[in-house]
Amino acid sequence: MVTEIAQIEVEAGQEKSFERAVADALPLFDRAEGCHGARLCRSVEFPQRYRLLVDWETVEHHMVRFRESPDFARWRALAGPFFATPPAVEHVSTVVP
Repeated sequence: MVTEIAQIEVEAGQEKSFERAVADALPLFDRAEGCHGARLCRSVEFPQRYRLLVDWETVEHHMVRFRESPDFARWRALAGPFFATPPAVEHVSTVVP
């Protein structure tokens, strides 16, 4: 199991619209092969900064199967207009529970 962490900076004043777009997009993740859930967190100190955390079976489930799917294009169409900069994405695995 790996967790995708996407740090997303949103245009000022677009926070609520972005949150609605992500809420609309969550079913795209839920139905993706190898996805075990997704959640959006907002920074307390930097309210235009979010982290999207998605649990995947493998990096390939995210980077190949999801990213090459029509659902990824739909995700970007929903959320992308609110990005101030391209998201920074990394994958992590738990080493100490």
